[in-house]
Amino acid sequence: MSGAEQRSATVAGAVAANAGKKGIDAAVTAAGGGVVVHAPGTTRNSRVSAEELVAAARGTAPVEVDVDGGVVRLQPVTVGGKTSVVEAFVADAELDEGTARAWWILLGIMLALIIGSVIVVDRLARGAVASVRNLVHAAMAVGGGDLGVRIQPSGPRELAEAGYAFNRMADRLVTSRTSERELVADLSHRLRTPLTVLRLDAEALDPDDTHIGEFSAAELDRRRGIRRIRQAIITLEGEVDQLINTTRAAVAAQVADAPEEGLCDAAEVVRDRMVFWSALAGDQNRQYRVVGAQLRIPVPVARAELAAALDAVLGNVFRYTPQGTAFEVGLTRRDGWVGLRVDDAGPGIDDPEKAMQRGQSEQGSTGLGLDIARRAAQAAGGSVSLARAAMGGASVVMLLADADAPPKQASRFGLVGRLARERDPAKRKRPQPRTDDA
Repeated sequence: MSGAEQRSATVAGAVAANAGKKGIDAAVTAAGGGVVVHAPGTTRNSRVSAEELVAAARGTAPVEVDVDGGVVRLQPVTVGGKTSVVEAFVADAELDEGTARAWWILLGIMLALIIGSVIVVDRLARGAVASVRNLVHAAMAVGGGDLGVRIQPSGPRELAEAGYAFNRMADRLVTSRTSERELVADLSHRLRTPLTVLRLDAEALDPDDTHIGEFSAAELDRRRGIRRIRQAIITLEGEVDQLINTTRAAVAAQVADAPEEGLCDAAEVVRDRMVFWSALAGDQNRQYRVVGAQLRIPVPVARAELAAALDAVLGNVFRYTPQGTAFEVGLTRRDGWVGLRVDDAGPGIDDPEKAMQRGQSEQGSTGLGLDIARRAAQAAGGSVSLARAAMGGASVVMLLADADAPPKQASRFGLVGRLARERDPAKRKRPQPRTDDA
């Protein structure tokens, strides 16, 4: 219809300008034909009825009339009080020209949008389904006891947040279970100290043999009571040993599967643990000394592991040396290594190599003390050695890497030797009761 409007406008302009017959014919020719000018009062050669033509002449706005084969546009033009009508015919073919192409373009755009939407929705749905599937599998694995499972959060925001929450939950479960096992093992190990006191007190009692000589009924009851006490202590020690073995084995297996990376201050650990052991040392009249634990000494060992190792070694001192036996805890830092030393004035260890093997203690224990210390030292790239202390008893030296100074290519046994030489009796003072270093 835009073409018809242009043709009508061209001819209407000529009519309005009183161009005459030749001017109007020239305008019709210039418009491309198909235009008829009806003078006022004439209706010949029109594709519409006379009534429609007269009605259009009475108005002021163009009128479109449907006819066979197309559409007629009637535009009234008033000049000098008389109205002429410019008739322009538009065939159906002209009306439909370009319509099919436009429809095909629209159809193509629609198909492209549909295909693009399907692809985008499929990708989003596939990512969401994969995220949900991973989360379900991880949850089932954790439910089955595998606490080492973690997922890579992905997918929509809500699913990604669920993934992060799941990982945090699994981490807390691992931490909680490890803490519980370490607590049980630590408490069990600490029970050995009062058990040792009970055992020593029980051994100090009279014999419990009821088959030598004649005894009164009261004496027989007393000796049988002593026997029951000693037997109960032995049974309780066995139960504690079994509990320690079980919990330590579980923690060791978990650490082997997922090693714990940590950093702690060895001096702070020594000071903290000596708060506990100093009280027991006072009860047993043991003189002790803490050396070199004033300044911060970082080592690449988890604090719980180092504390457990130190407790294990000190527990052996209290367990296997008589009451009143002095001991010393020292820290030395040199050549990229940290030496944690525990000396005592007891009888010493006859077979150090055998004592280092788990479960090979000749004292009837689980052998866990030195094994725990060795494991903690090896986790820090170091080792554990046994020697004769300057105080006369055993000397246990845990060699740990210095976290602030990468270790040099030096013999670790050389440093242990120097530590031993530093404990020359001529250069050491007699241990005193608890000092400020403790």
